[in-house]
Order: sequence, then C-alpha cells, then structure tokens
Amino acid sequence: MSDVVQRLRERRGNVWESAKELADRAADENRAFSAEEQGAWDAHNEELGRLDQRIKSALDVEARNRETEKQFEALERRGVSPDAKQAQSAGGAASNTGDELRAFLRGESGTRSYEVKPQGPVNYRDLVKSTADTPKAGYTVPTSFYDRLMEHLIEVSAIMQAEPTVLNTQSGEVLQVPKTTAHSTAAIVTEGNAISESDPTFGQVSLGAYKYGVIVQVSRELLSDTGVDLEGYLARQTGRALGNAFGAHAVTGDGSSKPRGIVADATVGKTGGTGVGGTFTADNLMDLYHSVIAPYRMSQSCRWILNDASIAELRKLKDTTGQYLWQPGLQAGAPDVLLGKSVLTDPNVASIATSAKSVIFGDISQYFIRLAGGIRFERSDDFAFNTDLVTFRALMRADAALIDLTGAVKVFAGGAS
Repeated sequence: MSDVVQRLRERRGNVWESAKELADRAADENRAFSAEEQGAWDAHNEELGRLDQRIKSALDVEARNRETEKQFEALERRGVSPDAKQAQSAGGAASNTGDELRAFLRGESGTRSYEVKPQGPVNYRDLVKSTADTPKAGYTVPTSFYDRLMEHLIEVSAIMQAEPTVLNTQSGEVLQVPKTTAHSTAAIVTEGNAISESDPTFGQVSLGAYKYGVIVQVSRELLSDTGVDLEGYLARQTGRALGNAFGAHAVTGDGSSKPRGIVADATVGKTGGTGVGGTFTADNLMDLYHSVIAPYRMSQSCRWILNDASIAELRKLKDTTGQYLWQPGLQAGAPDVLLGKSVLTDPNVASIATSAKSVIFGDISQYFIRLAGGIRFERSDDFAFNTDLVTFRALMRADAALIDLTGAVKVFAGGAS
C-alpha cells in the first residue's frame, strides 16, 4: 500500500473519529443534534464518501501498475521485448484484441460492429476486479476492454458488487431457471406409522434479455491522438451508463418490461415502529440480521445495501454497551461492516420513509443476473456528420431475478405511520 493510500486512510479515520465525537456528545446529553452539529455531521459523512472514492481510485491505479509490471516481466522472461512486440503488431494486421479494437475505433477495420465478449466462462469474481494475480489471455493487453467496461459497470451497482450469480449465454432466448419457494420439512415418526411426504416447492423464473443501450460521441481529433487512452474512456463512459441503468432495475425493477429487482421478491424481515417517520433503530437492524436464517447469513455473499442518506443515519446507531454498530474499514481492502457483514451503498435503494423498504440484507448470490452475450459496439461516421463527431453505440442484453424466495434476502420496512 502506497504512502498516498495510507495518508488517505489515516485522514478517513480522523474524520470518522470527529463524527463519533459529535454523536457521543449528543448521546451523553440525551438530546438531538443542534443545527450546527447536524451540519457538521453531514459534512463529515460527505467527506467520508469523497475519501472512499479517492482511496478506491488510488488502489485501482496501484493494481493496474502492479499488473503491468508483472506482464512486462513475463514478456522479458519469454525473450520478447515490449518494443519488439509492438513493432510486430504494427507491421501487419492487428494481432491482438487491443489492436483490433483500436483499429475499429478509428474506422480502419472496415466494419461498423464490434463484439466485446469475455474469454471463457464468466463468473462473478472474474468481473469484480482485475488483480495482479489474475491470469490473462494475452501479455500484450494487460486489461481487456471487456474487463475494463465490466469494472465500471459493477462499480456503480451495489448488486453487481455483492457477488450475485452471473449467468452468461451466447444467445438471448428465454432461460428457465428453477426457483425455490419452500423447503422440505421433517417430523417425528412413531413406530409402524408412515412417513409423511414433504417435497420442496419449486417454480420457474424466466430470464430474458432486455436491451440496454448508450450512445457516446467522440471528436476525430481525440480518435487520432495516440496519447489518449481511448479504450479506457469509452469503457468508463459506456460501463457507467449501462451500470446505472441496469443497477436501478436490479434494485427496484418490477419485472414488467424490465428485470425483476431484488426488492420485488425479498420478504420483509422487520417492520419499524410507528411515529418515527420510517427510521430504523439498532434493535430493528439486529432483528433484520437474525431474520435471515444462518446458512444464508453465514454466506460470503451476505451483504447490507442502503443508500447514502440511510448510511448516514446508520453510523449514529449504538448497541446496549455504547459501541457503534457500524465499523469503518480502515485496513487495505477491508470494507465497512455492520454486525460483521460488509455494507454497500446504492442510490436506488429507497430512502428512510414510512412503509419504505430502506435496508436490504441477505445472501445476494441467490439473485441471478443473466447476461446475453457480450457488449456490442457499433460505429457511425454519418450520425453526427455536421459536427465531425464519430458516434459509438454500446448495447447490452440482460435480465435478473431472485431465485430463492424462502428468505435468503430480507428487507427492513419503515412503520406505516
């Protein structure tokens, strides 16, 4: 971990301690925040969010640098210098995915369509993050365009970060996935009596392929500048746009002409009290935690998901011993945790309000996401001819649904009044 990241983490720890002092003072005096204290609390929370983003960006840069160094070392061990490899690629037709993509982006490939597909079977951990220890298909392209795009798609969707089950298919026909609605039960059987039959109850979830699209326009000057990371720019813009659109449906979608969001089928694990505007208490969250049965609760994919405003309220809560329920992740790679489970932020989760489902908790691996094929890129030189811009269109087909309805994922619902 670099000195920059260490300093950012130290700053984050100091900001959190300052925020705790405010909350402790108000709690000790048994009163609500004053207007000045509330403003300071909000400012501390905003700074924590900004520091989280800076730390994440710095760690990503460090990971890319380590990966690049490792692959250059691998090239040297194989007796091929980076300069020689580059010259070899420049001397003929594009010889790797990066060259082919660059040629397509500049209009030199003679085609207006480019399929961006993963190499081999897709699983969530391949999509989460590119690390120095992850094997790659080629040494000349440290991070594939598909991986970079998916990283940006995932970073804006908490559901995608929370290790759902990702199914990748080459075509987009309807995929029938069995869902569990009830488990078998056992009972004591007396001697000589028949054992009662108890079968699990199954249904089916149809996963289609809803089309998500985004258009990005790039100047010809930018395309011709070899010093510009054009692949990175397009991966970032299209990945975030597709991630924002799909991420909203993954949380709140009703399944009507869109994916079925996780909230649609998650059952209510705890309902808040009345007369408090839908807010939750420490006891409420502990009840929600234990409403998910142990096999799901102990899963590595078990997560809390809230929006930013709800997390600001969450950070104030204490248990009966005066300890904060929310614990910041101050070590490298350590997430913020609540009752031992990591906390993710998603703006699409409902805000605290009466009857609102403002907290999601459970085993997110029971939420299935179907990706039909890769990302299709298309180029048009004519769409914005009068402004001399080149237009790129990115298309992704996806669907999703919760497949275990026995209580793998629960939500907190605010009181009705």
